[in-house]
Amino acid sequence: MRIALGIEYDGTRFAGWQIQPHQRTVQGCLQESLSKVDKHATKMVVAGRTDSGVHALSQVIHFDTSSFRSERDWILGLNTNLPCDINIIWARNVDDNFSARFSAIRRSYRYLLINRTSRSGIYADRMWWVFKPLDEDLMQKAANLLIGYHDFSAFRAKDCQATNTMKTMELARVIRRGNLIAVDIVAQSFLHHMVRNIVGTLVLIGQGKMPVEWAKQILASKDRGKAGITSPPQGLYLINVEYHIRYSLPTVSNFPVPC
Repeated sequence: MRIALGIEYDGTRFAGWQIQPHQRTVQGCLQESLSKVDKHATKMVVAGRTDSGVHALSQVIHFDTSSFRSERDWILGLNTNLPCDINIIWARNVDDNFSARFSAIRRSYRYLLINRTSRSGIYADRMWWVFKPLDEDLMQKAANLLIGYHDFSAFRAKDCQATNTMKTMELARVIRRGNLIAVDIVAQSFLHHMVRNIVGTLVLIGQGKMPVEWAKQILASKDRGKAGITSPPQGLYLINVEYHIRYSLPTVSNFPVPC
């Protein structure tokens, strides 16, 4: 039997998703909880790894088991053994051909910035504080140049292990609400640090330090050294992972406030 889980977590106190020696990780906490609830469960597969400090509102995993439990029992049993910064939000029985990673048809990320002269004591671990004024219209114009099927080599991390750098960005949207800015980016899959590197580039354009056309020039260069900085992890959220309707997985709409 294959079980899929929807998970939310606050990445602040985690060294990322993947298990690492002597580090507190999301995967490590989940596997420890799963081992207490079901000793017959196999290793979990995740939709996408997140870095240290990155949050998730709807991460998806699957695992195989010979145990029969209701969806409610999976949720309650696992949450009982999880720390307060990880929570199972749904559980579903799925077909054996379902893969949390390879069956995903779309992944949605949101990056949050607070744009004001003073830092925030409330959102310090939730947003990137940028104190210089940002022009969200310039940021949007630059983001529009990245939409479509492109080689995103210039926006990948140096240690990115992906063999295919061609990606299709379906959406790149910049939203401002007062002094808060959200950057929404949607694609089937992403390169390591791709969203954070794009946001770092858009911020320089929004500050007027670089022209809008710079985004297109970076893309064409395929050179990471030409792009902006890697934005800090605390502003990044994995919002949703979408699958074909035949799997009947829940639709999550709990976008982080306030955008």
